[in-house]
Amino acid sequence: MSLFGRRAIERTRNGAYRVRLSREERTLLRMLHAELGSLLDDPDDPDLRRVFPPASDDPERDAEYRGLVRGQLVDGRTRALATLEATLDADTLTAAEADAWLRVLNDLRLILGTRLDVTEETMFSALDPNDPKAHELAVYGYLSWLQEQLIAALASDVGASG
Repeated sequence: MSLFGRRAIERTRNGAYRVRLSREERTLLRMLHAELGSLLDDPDDPDLRRVFPPASDDPERDAEYRGLVRGQLVDGRTRALATLEATLDADTLTAAEADAWLRVLNDLRLILGTRLDVTEETMFSALDPNDPKAHELAVYGYLSWLQEQLIAALASDVGASG
């Protein structure tokens, strides 16, 4: 079973991935999608530091690296966002679409984790509803759960016969 008592994403016999998300969950992902899209327009936004970590401790080398690959990295993330947007209301995903969802979910978690200063010691089970960060931490927890669901579905593909 799972955190929310259901499987949100599972592999079907024909190799597709069935998505069982409520309208509210899809609305949340749509809002987060829009936010991530706008963040990618500003490569220096501090919320992106885990999405685009420095390649080197040497500022010159890091700047050189960013100059070479930053556009490609942003383009890849933009394509994954476009795939999520195009398939957000779908009941099934192809393997390529599921991979794009996984990339977007990972980026969203990294950004929220950066904003909330999430560490391995962050205790989600002891979340205080009165904490000013409670809502964002709950969203982070949901994204983590959904990412886990997707990884499990993708992993079930390994060695499976259609």
